[in-house]
Amino acid sequence: MPWRARFRRWLDRWLAPAAERGAGTAAGLPPARRRAQRQDGRALRLALQGGGAHGAFTWGVLDRLLEEPGLTFPQITGASAGALNGAMLVSGHARGGPAGAREALAELWEGVGKIGALMAPLQVPQRLANGMGLPGAEMVSSMMRLWSPTQINPFNLNPLRELLERIVDVDALRTSSIRLHVAATNVETGAARLFSGDDLSIDALMASACLPFLYQPVTIDGVAYWDGGYSANPPIEPLCGEAAEILLVQINPDCRLRVPSSATDILDRVNEITFNASLLAELRLFELDRACRERDGMHPDDLPRLHRIALHDALGDAVLSGKGSLDANDHRALRERGRLAADRWLAGG
Repeated sequence: MPWRARFRRWLDRWLAPAAERGAGTAAGLPPARRRAQRQDGRALRLALQGGGAHGAFTWGVLDRLLEEPGLTFPQITGASAGALNGAMLVSGHARGGPAGAREALAELWEGVGKIGALMAPLQVPQRLANGMGLPGAEMVSSMMRLWSPTQINPFNLNPLRELLERIVDVDALRTSSIRLHVAATNVETGAARLFSGDDLSIDALMASACLPFLYQPVTIDGVAYWDGGYSANPPIEPLCGEAAEILLVQINPDCRLRVPSSATDILDRVNEITFNASLLAELRLFELDRACRERDGMHPDDLPRLHRIALHDALGDAVLSGKGSLDANDHRALRERGRLAADRWLAGG
C-alpha cells in the first residue's frame, strides 16, 4: 500500500472523534449525563491551525467548548489566525474566565468585521468585475504580486495591529496558567520560532499572521518573521506530554475531491497544501513517537491522544467564504459551523 494511503488510514484512525470512549459504566446513562461525566475535569490541549478568515470556524469551536462545564485548556499552540484565536482565549480568560474568553473572541472577530466594512468600498471594482464574468479576483491577486508590500504600503499601516493593541492583554498572555505558544517563520532560515511566556507580544502575534504578499515582515530582536503557517501550522510537539489529550482544530483541508481549474482555485489549493505540509510532518512524528513508546511497554493510557475537529469535515468540498474575506456575515456563518462541529465532537467524544 502506498505510504500516502497508509498515512491516511492512520490519520482517520487517530484523529476521528473517539465515540467508543463512551463505553463502560457510563454507557447506560442518558446522553447529556454521559457527556457531563466525560467532560468533568477534562483537560484539553489545543492546537489551532491558521487559515485566514476561515479561523472564524475555530472561533465557533472554541466558543462552544468554553460553554462546557469542567473543560480546561492548560496549553494552546497556534499559527496565524490560530495564534490570534488562542491569544484572545487566554487574554479573555484571565479577565473573566470562560465567559470572558468567549467575549474576547467575539471582540476580535467583530473588530475584523468592522475593518472589513471600512474597506468594503475598495472591493467594489472586484465585485463588479466578478458580476460581469471578468476574472476580478484573479486580476487583483496577480497585480498584488507585481509590487511588494513595501511598495504598496510604504508606511506599513495595518488596522489589525491597532485592533490587537486595543483588545489583547499582553501581561495575561505572559503570566496566565494557560500556556500559549505562537508560531512564526524566520524569513532567513525558514525555521519555526515559537513565542511563549515573556516572549509573547503584539509583535509576536503580528509576525505569526504576517502574509508576505500583504505585509512587510515583522522584525523582532533583529530577526524578520513571516506567517507561522509556513513552518508550524500548528505546532503539535509542545503539547505531547504524558497522557496529554490534544484537540487539533484544522481549517486547511488535507484532501480535495476535485481538481481545481480556475487560477483562484489553483492558488487556493497550492496554499492549502503549503500550509498543511508542516502539520502532516508533525503528525508523522507523533505516530512514530507513539509507536516507539508502545514498543517500549508504555501503557496506552499514558500516551498522548490526538483528536480533530476539521472545517472540511463540516463543509466537504464546499467553499463558504474566501480566506481573505473581511465580511462579518461570512465570519458569523463560519462561527455557527464551528459551534455545530464542536457540539458533535463533544457528544461523540
